[in-house]
Amino acid sequence: MPGLTAPSDYAEEPPRHPALRINSKEPFNAEPHRSALVSSYITPVDFFYKRNHGPIPKVDDISRYSVSISGLVNKHIQLSMDDIRMLPKYNVTATLQCAGNKRTAMSKVRKVRGVGWDVSALGNATWGGAKLSDVLELVGIHKLSSVTSLGGKHVEFVSVDRCKEEKGGPYKASIPLKQATDPDADVLLAYEMNGETINRDHGYPLRVVVPGVIGARSVKWLDSINIIKEECQGFFMQKDYKMFPPTVDWDNINWSTRRPQMDFPVQSSLFYLNFFLDLTKQSAICTLEDVDVIKEGKARIAGYAVSGGGRGIERVDISVDGGKTWVEAHRYQKSNVPYVSDGAQSDKWAWVLFEATLDIPPNAEIVAKAVDSAANIQPEKVEDIWNLRGILNTSWHRIKIQNTSCVSRSKM
Repeated sequence: MPGLTAPSDYAEEPPRHPALRINSKEPFNAEPHRSALVSSYITPVDFFYKRNHGPIPKVDDISRYSVSISGLVNKHIQLSMDDIRMLPKYNVTATLQCAGNKRTAMSKVRKVRGVGWDVSALGNATWGGAKLSDVLELVGIHKLSSVTSLGGKHVEFVSVDRCKEEKGGPYKASIPLKQATDPDADVLLAYEMNGETINRDHGYPLRVVVPGVIGARSVKWLDSINIIKEECQGFFMQKDYKMFPPTVDWDNINWSTRRPQMDFPVQSSLFYLNFFLDLTKQSAICTLEDVDVIKEGKARIAGYAVSGGGRGIERVDISVDGGKTWVEAHRYQKSNVPYVSDGAQSDKWAWVLFEATLDIPPNAEIVAKAVDSAANIQPEKVEDIWNLRGILNTSWHRIKIQNTSCVSRSKM
């Protein structure tokens, strides 16, 4: 594409924050440490997870950049960034999450293939851009359409990014036309992230944001949009990011028997304890790892919960005895705005942060589980949802505690 190129090597990678936990250098895949992730409702760009399949594309000349829209439509067009910016701009707060988040925990049951993500391969941002439903109207596709006059039923997004999995071809993915043309689905062609121009790692100059769906469908570095009859036939739709039962392994897999994964299920993760030491509100902060050595006593337990498809979080339960007894946590999003799972003032595509102050007994096992607004509940055991690609690990997040002291510092 004129104006946007995919380098053949990693010599011109953008700078990244040194505090990121790097899971792969080439291609660059990294996540923030647990303590940094839930320090704020909106994830700072520097600490938003980075998921890449090759060298980061580079803009040579933004004035020459354009996106084509073609396929099973009567009108084919090219849109420049100026054309897209002339459309109504929307800001949508949405959590994007890699389908492989928490993969390392799944590998402890039986080895899986993929980037070894901990529990921070997600982030919550405010995305700014044009709604895809408005863009598609420019080629004559009306809002809430499920099929075009020429038989198009899916919208395929093609990146300038080149991937070895596609044998050197571009990264691509698709969503149903019905979702793409629904204004309430809030699918964006985004050019801003947290109020600033989106950076190279996250898709500059233009990316797709599909809220409530696994991050693999939110294509970065957008090159073209195709209206097609069947779902995208690319590698990442047909031979990856599919959910198989634990009985299927690489020696008996048949990719065609499963649909591509779209919505992500309800899940939650624990992140830190805030220990109250005295009435001056000094405290000890412990970032929760899977096995932690901490001091017993009263503590504030915090983390995140999120569900796909625009479903809110109805409840988060926390246990300090491995799931024998439970306490409901306080849920929140924005300051001074009460969170309601289906409330008009709540961000339906965004995560929900939670907290509870509890007494931590000796040798505790802290567990969190969330329930979404459709009454979906996290599965208890990772063994029950093990799959060869290690995706959608939404099992209870468990932290085993041994007793000693934490490092004291000011209250978060």
